[in-house]
Amino acid sequence: MTATDSATALTVAALPARGVGDLLSRRISDLQSSAIRDLLAVTSRPEILSLAGGLPDESAMPARWLADTAAEVMTAPGALQYSTTEGHQGLRAVIAQWETAWRGRYVGPDEVIVNTGSQQALDLLGKVLLDPGDDVVVEDPAYVGALQSFALADVRLAAIPQDAAGMRTDLLEQALRAGLRPKFVYLTPTFHNPAGSTLADDRRRHVAALADEFGFLVVEDDAYRELSFDGSAPAPIAAYTDRVVRLGTFSKILAPGLRVGWMTGPVEVLAAAAKAKQATDLHTSTLAQLMLHRAAAETDRLAVHVAGVRRLYAGRAGHLVTALQQTFGDAVEVNSPAGGMFAWARFTDGTDTTPLLQRALAEGVAFVPGPAFSTTGGNRDSARFCFASVPEDRLDEAVARLARAHAG
Repeated sequence: MTATDSATALTVAALPARGVGDLLSRRISDLQSSAIRDLLAVTSRPEILSLAGGLPDESAMPARWLADTAAEVMTAPGALQYSTTEGHQGLRAVIAQWETAWRGRYVGPDEVIVNTGSQQALDLLGKVLLDPGDDVVVEDPAYVGALQSFALADVRLAAIPQDAAGMRTDLLEQALRAGLRPKFVYLTPTFHNPAGSTLADDRRRHVAALADEFGFLVVEDDAYRELSFDGSAPAPIAAYTDRVVRLGTFSKILAPGLRVGWMTGPVEVLAAAAKAKQATDLHTSTLAQLMLHRAAAETDRLAVHVAGVRRLYAGRAGHLVTALQQTFGDAVEVNSPAGGMFAWARFTDGTDTTPLLQRALAEGVAFVPGPAFSTTGGNRDSARFCFASVPEDRLDEAVARLARAHAG
């Protein structure tokens, strides 16, 4: 062994041993786990009545219809093969027809990318639009999955409060005129998760005008649009400006397990997102896309199914809100959602919902405390309740258990 070899051996031997955990990236080490996902391990216990997870009602999913559809398309040419990154052309055409009807202007199939759930669209947008240190505007409270996705991009989040009519766009304008320059403003404008609110039409027009003036994009996450209890929903923000990337999903109206959503928007964003998707998963499941294309083509049957889901959720929403109001009286302010899957409640008596959750779990009921939806740990007096997957008689019991926890 030469002297050089000996020196090298000593240097190598002196290197400190590294555990596997030491090899994880900083961005994933700094990422906080979703409070909702962490709750799932607890709420899966049979004795827990869960108002926590944002789960559609499984009994309302058209399992037999989807099974028949799967059997029909399974042997179609290419059903089990790789496919194009942008998605199945027939499914993109159906989605484009829906988007055209909602916006009141033509949207072509080439303006649609099919994603592996709309959550993937958030990840792709982070990859193609965001650099470390960029500013992104979110609502307060905001969808926790978006907060996690944007945190991975190492950006600065500016949270704008919302009220019963959605984001306070007057406060957004103030921040913009004071110098805030976001890459995009992220909104869930229709039947918000978690707040249950719907952005008023004048505020939709306002944020569209601000996007045109200040040059940012709007990311319009419209996952709950089709869950309007009366069958109507406001015109999307994309009806008022072209500076919008819209996200949609089949998860809330058919089956989240299929993991199929979509993205529409400016051609430059879509082209970049397609390249990022190639590097991420090549394409969304061919079989799932063929199934949904076949199901969506049965327009009358789909309309009947969605109408049934709306009626089911409307009944449960009204039941939960009434139970909370009758049980807690003035101690709780709760919104009355016009669609979607969530009710947002604020305790007016100083209750901190984080310790309340621990007492509630001991009583056998779960919900998500407000801080989970905040960029700063705020909303400590608030909580999100998901009514979609709990029958009305069990909602009564859930509220009774919550009352015992609150009294304790």
